[in-house]
Amino acid sequence: MLFSFEISTKNRNVLVDITDKVRQFVEKSGVVSGVCIIYIPHTTAGVTINENADPSVKFDIENALSKIVPPNFDYTHMEGNSDSHIKSTLVSPSISLIIDNGKLILGTWQGIYFCEFDGPRRRKVYVKIIKD
Repeated sequence: MLFSFEISTKNRNVLVDITDKVRQFVEKSGVVSGVCIIYIPHTTAGVTINENADPSVKFDIENALSKIVPPNFDYTHMEGNSDSHIKSTLVSPSISLIIDNGKLILGTWQGIYFCEFDGPRRRKVYVKIIKD
């Protein structure tokens, strides 16, 4: 089963918690055991799993990535968003999660984050659910 949805971001760099949306698709699919793949079809965005209990973690990730890959550097890409491309490569365009007993297996504090690195934009997210 393939699901999709769109996200509108308001900042150049932002992490958006999409955990509940993905859980809804898993529930809607009726799959009891399988795999959930989340794919971001954009070269300046990605997806990751990290802590979602403390909102400062999102800020720390955004801040650290901007220090590791600064927006103003001697890049050759003409569009002015080379840092965004590099950040999306570091984060990844997709993740896979296990579905067991009809639920996503995530750690106690884990959440799924859409990662915007070249916003504000309207983005697409694909969720593929595969039954065992």
